[in-house]
Amino acid sequence: MGINFEYEDGQTPLDEEEKEGLLIATITTRAELDEFEQLNIQKAVEWTLIRKFKSDKVLTEGFIKELHYRMFGDTWSWAGKFRNTNKNLGVDYFKVGIELRNLLDDTRFWVDKAIYPPNEIAIRFKHRIVSIHCFANGNGRHSRLLGDIIIEHLFKLPVYSWGSSNLIKADQSRKFYLTAIRAADKGDIEPLIRFARS
Repeated sequence: MGINFEYEDGQTPLDEEEKEGLLIATITTRAELDEFEQLNIQKAVEWTLIRKFKSDKVLTEGFIKELHYRMFGDTWSWAGKFRNTNKNLGVDYFKVGIELRNLLDDTRFWVDKAIYPPNEIAIRFKHRIVSIHCFANGNGRHSRLLGDIIIEHLFKLPVYSWGSSNLIKADQSRKFYLTAIRAADKGDIEPLIRFARS
């Protein structure tokens, strides 16, 4: 592939086989790729807006994969498929399905028993799924949209602003976001909840 990938802090590098999964041969720059991915993601967001989802639909492996496919399926041949290589973060690739099942079971329990307030449930889910890193790429954007779906469809609360940024470019919002993610990695979820609503 002719694109020279330069990764921002916190982004997951693609291996050569994954790069070959790019479906649009005319893309030659990272900016073009980001733009095309964003158009694809916007279609997925619009799909979520015209449907009503309940927890028995959202909190399933099938939905997790379908949403990723809807977000990236026009761009990448591997969209919606669990990764089959290890990355710079996330669980070993062969543990993705098991760890995701554990997360889905835990989240159903949190929702059913009201273990945490709604914002904490949505953000804990977002943080854990991105830590699992189910897919070759797009995990941060996928996890944020899932957080929005959980808070809006399961709890009937407004979606998050995520610092009013797309969080792809290395700007101040991305720095705050990564700092909040790292705090959550150490067990402090509050900065990430605050950032999601900032």
